[in-house]
Amino acid sequence: MPAWSLYESLERQANANMSTSLLTEAVPASDMARPLQSSGIPIDEHEEAAVATVEQSIDVNVPVHVAYDQWTQFEEFPRFMDGVKNVRQIDDTHLHWVAEVAGDEKEWDAEITEQHPDDRVAWHSTSGARNAGAVTFHRLDDDNTRVTLQLDAEPEGAVETAGDALGFLDRRVNGDLKRFKEFLEERGAPTGAWRGSVESPSSR
Repeated sequence: MPAWSLYESLERQANANMSTSLLTEAVPASDMARPLQSSGIPIDEHEEAAVATVEQSIDVNVPVHVAYDQWTQFEEFPRFMDGVKNVRQIDDTHLHWVAEVAGDEKEWDAEITEQHPDDRVAWHSTSGARNAGAVTFHRLDDDNTRVTLQLDAEPEGAVETAGDALGFLDRRVNGDLKRFKEFLEERGAPTGAWRGSVESPSSR
């Protein structure tokens, strides 16, 4: 959902060309499809090589339905996402974001392209540079869930600054996931829930 745009904006602000993937904890490849492809954005073999990916996971000490339900409350994102000032849910599949990036206020729109309770949410931008993301929820046991966030974005900028930009992006994603974990574990329950489903473009 929507966190991807903030990170893509941060990536552009850092003026870097990213070309590596970061993963804090491995998950089966079959559990995480490529977000840009699954969200309905066509990618040919030449374009795919230019897409940068960041992927991270965190274990949250709550049942899978609690972690998933909280993630569906997009308007609560400013409570744990750094720099996000406001997220407005327009309807079941469309969001409007406002965030501060390097001192500048940015706005963008996003579309949710796939959503399945206790399993997966995928999204992509509908304006600006092409980017997308997906978050999956893996039940570890009755009281623990692994949340895996993957972000894809078209890189821009100079190759020589790629390491610095990728490190900055990685730290921001890592920080937001940690704050999500702390926020939810402290509450013990989600602030709300939406249990509807959104079929992927290929299934419609």
